[in-house]
Amino acid sequence: MAERKGLTSGRARRAIKIGGLASQVGSSYLWTSLRRPFLESGRYEQALLDTHLRNARRIVEGSQQLRGAFMKLIQMLSTRADLLPGEALDILKATQSSVPPMDYPTIAKQIRRELGKAPEQLFASFEREAFAAASLGQVHRARLRDGREVAVKIQYPGVDATVEQDLGNLKLLLRALQAIAGDLMRQKIDTKTIYAELEERLREELDYAAEARNIAEFNRLLGDDEGIVLPRVERELSSRRVLTMSYIDGYRLADVFGAETDAKLRAWVAEKYYCLVWRQILEFGVLHTDPQPGNYLVTYHPRLGILDFGSVRHFSEAVRKASLQLAQAIVARDDAAMAAALVKLGYLDRAQEPAPMVEVVYLLFEPVITDRPYHPDEYDAVGKAARVGEIAFEHKLYKSPRHSIFLLRALIGLDGIMKGLGARMNYAALFRDCVRHAARARRAPDR
Repeated sequence: MAERKGLTSGRARRAIKIGGLASQVGSSYLWTSLRRPFLESGRYEQALLDTHLRNARRIVEGSQQLRGAFMKLIQMLSTRADLLPGEALDILKATQSSVPPMDYPTIAKQIRRELGKAPEQLFASFEREAFAAASLGQVHRARLRDGREVAVKIQYPGVDATVEQDLGNLKLLLRALQAIAGDLMRQKIDTKTIYAELEERLREELDYAAEARNIAEFNRLLGDDEGIVLPRVERELSSRRVLTMSYIDGYRLADVFGAETDAKLRAWVAEKYYCLVWRQILEFGVLHTDPQPGNYLVTYHPRLGILDFGSVRHFSEAVRKASLQLAQAIVARDDAAMAAALVKLGYLDRAQEPAPMVEVVYLLFEPVITDRPYHPDEYDAVGKAARVGEIAFEHKLYKSPRHSIFLLRALIGLDGIMKGLGARMNYAALFRDCVRHAARARRAPDR
């Protein structure tokens, strides 16, 4: 396995690389736009798609060279269907796969710096080779003195020093993407809102003490669910940049995808994950917003395990309550109640005609209003996104409240995981049950 020696650093070097990347992306779209009058409609559409794909590859290559915070930001952008088409987003999703880990001496030095002792002094055993590596850190298996197995997550040295640089430089790339969305894709995006949300979530992911608190909160919220297994934090062996948790063994969620896996197991996992997402949104107002399959395991019992809690969004009670009201309106097909909830959530102004936005909701929520056994592949996410874009452009539906950014990320992830599991079931009935459960739970005296 190749080893990572460090992060591309230095404000000037990173600024030059990201600035050059933004310039390349912007220039390529400008050239495509200039060619538009000279191309037939079909040829122009193909040229535009080719440009999207070429730029997605540029962004991926740039993030892999820079790594660290910039790669994490690109992973977050890879869920933004309003910035690039699905084919380009598929390329961006390559940044979500594992990356080569850093060498052991570098990691051991980081543990000593954070916890005061070398791994060999802190643990009965510590595996020198990481079993998982990502944009911000890597994870090693270890054993405590009492024999319990743990997973030790270590943040890469210096990654936090690149955050300010990368957030500043990200604005250059967002400006280029804003021009693309406005001039070529007929979409209007609020880059300030996107930037603010990305910044907040990135800073949270770099703070392992905050992640430890998220783990404790999810243990409290989901403690009554015997189908869920969560890690527990070893606080004396954790810090802001090192997080030691109980080790959970099982199959990676992606290993359960595909028709070769037992259909009953896939159906069980699909129902469990589906209800888990809606319970977080409608009942808790606390949402795990990093829905890539690598963050989940299926244990041998079976139980669904959640591994990473760096990206968690807390919604205000007003947003949670309005989200539940919207869900109840969708179930009841009550357009007036739906419009009222959309105003509360910030998608509509009070004086705005609600019908176009209500149509958007029905398009996006097709699986939960189709009251029959439904296969996830029936849902054409790309086609629906295109139609939503047309409606938004025609009726100037440009409001994108900040809380919606990572909610959208979680729901796109839900769609992807449901497609991966491929379980045919009545999702409308499941959704109704989730809505009723959330309404009952919030009325209970202990809530």
